[in-house]
This record gives sequence, C-alpha cells and structure tokens, in this order.
Amino acid sequence: MGHGLAEAFPEARAVFDEVDEALDERLSAIVWEGPGEALTLTQNAQPALMAVSLAVVRVLAAHGVEVARSAAYVAGHSLGEYSALAAAGSLTVGDAARLLRTRGQAMQQAVPVGAGAMAALIGLDFAVVKDVVVEAAAGQVCAAANDNGGGQVVVSGNRAAVERAVAIAKHRGAKRAVILPVSAPFHCTLMAPAAEVMKEALAAVTFLAPSVPVVANVTARPVVDPDDIRSNLVAQVTGMVRWRETISMLAESGVGRFVEVGSGKVLTGLTRRIATGAETMAIGKADDIDAAVEQLSTDEMTHV
Repeated sequence: MGHGLAEAFPEARAVFDEVDEALDERLSAIVWEGPGEALTLTQNAQPALMAVSLAVVRVLAAHGVEVARSAAYVAGHSLGEYSALAAAGSLTVGDAARLLRTRGQAMQQAVPVGAGAMAALIGLDFAVVKDVVVEAAAGQVCAAANDNGGGQVVVSGNRAAVERAVAIAKHRGAKRAVILPVSAPFHCTLMAPAAEVMKEALAAVTFLAPSVPVVANVTARPVVDPDDIRSNLVAQVTGMVRWRETISMLAESGVGRFVEVGSGKVLTGLTRRIATGAETMAIGKADDIDAAVEQLSTDEMTHV
C-alpha cells in the first residue's frame, strides 16, 4: 500500500518519512511489507491510511494540482476526516499521525475485545434502520454508526444488540446483513472513554483554518473555524458518520466532480450511488498520477 508511490515520487516518500518520524517507528515498513495482522491493528491502520492519502495529495501538488487552488471542499470518512484536514493545511502530517495513533489506541481500549461489534445492513432505507436499532437495543447500545448511502448503513454497539439488529434487519427485508470483522464498536456511545482521550489530545494540537472548507462527519456541513473542527472531531468518536448527507450536500451545492485520494475506491463507489450523474475519480497508485494531473490541472475539482 503506497509503496509504488514512494518509489516513484520523492514527495510521497517524504510523507511516509514524516509519519515515521512523528510516531518514532518505521510504520512505513509495515505499510509496504506487512505483516497484514500488524497493519490492520487500528493504531496502525489509521495513520497508515492517512499517510497514503497525503502521499497522493503531495504528489498531485508537485504536479500543479493543489487542494487550495483546485478543490471547492474536502471531506473524509471517519479517520479520513483527519486526512482531509491535513490536505487542507489545518493539521500537519505529523500531528495527524500522532492524533490517529492516539485515536486508534483509545478506541481499541474503550471496550473489551469481543464485547462490541459492528454490522453492515444493506438494502434498507435509513429510516427503517433507525427503527431496527431501537428495537435491537433492548437496554443495550445499538446505533447507526455510518450512514454510507445507497442503502448501506453500518450499525455499532454491544455484540448481542448488533446480532439482534442483523436478525431484525433480515426480517425487515435487508438484502444483506452481516457482522463485520472489526476490532471494536466504533462511532457509538461505547466509545465515550475514547472521546475523552481525544478531547485532551486535540486540545494540545494547533489547528489552522483550512485552505478550503472541510465537511464534518457529524454535521455534514462545511467548517473552517479551528475550535469547531476540534469539537467536531471529539463528537465524531461517538457520533455517526453522515456520509450520505455529506455527498448529497456537496452535490446540491453544485459539485460535479469528486476525487478520492488514497488506498482503494470505496468512497468512489458510495459517491456514485448518492450523487448519481456526478463525475468521479480515484487516485491511489503511481500509475494513476499522469492521467489525473492531465485531467485535473485545468479543471475545477472537489477532493473527497
């Protein structure tokens, strides 16, 4: 992940070097070489995914496609909000890496292993899912964690409650309802201890006003004030990622092109189902750069 970029572009390698220095370890070696079980640990996966996204951003900037001049907004899904803030100059790469390391550790420690779970419910309207989680809770925690759009909602909470939600969703006509292989129940009230840790960590970091507005996960609205950014990031730990609303708001604001940077194309797929008719582009590998620069250097874009 990101190895080809680092080999091809010194700007990309510099990002991985900055992350390694900030964390005082060679996270880049795990990102490029594995082992996979080490990379998927939340405390490693979060800064690693940010590093790949920012490596792409730096390479694009070196080729004349800068977020500050080319994008109308930035946004990121869950940990990607930190990547978006760094891309817009609100956070340094080093601070983003350290915050995501802390976030990953705090989230993992907030709930005993096995006590929580998350599940993807596919093929139900969000309004139906809201009813499902209320019925499934039965005195425990069960909440919508990610409203991803296109009939995909991820729920989170106590394992027994999430398992009940899967059964209820199937009874309500879900096309698919499955427990996800995640290490903790993110984006629900069980993460309250992690939110307290992040409140302290975020207070100790300098945030600048971003060069372009950042659409916050918990409000689905653009924000530029550093204090508001901090409070949104604290709320995000326990709050729902409002991705469907985020993309809908951008489309309604006139955004016609969405550019995903980093590993994979998951957000591109979600965006196509929400903003039907919008142009989408995913840039994550060295081979993507030349074509992307040619297309984006003279056009307006929105970087997601």
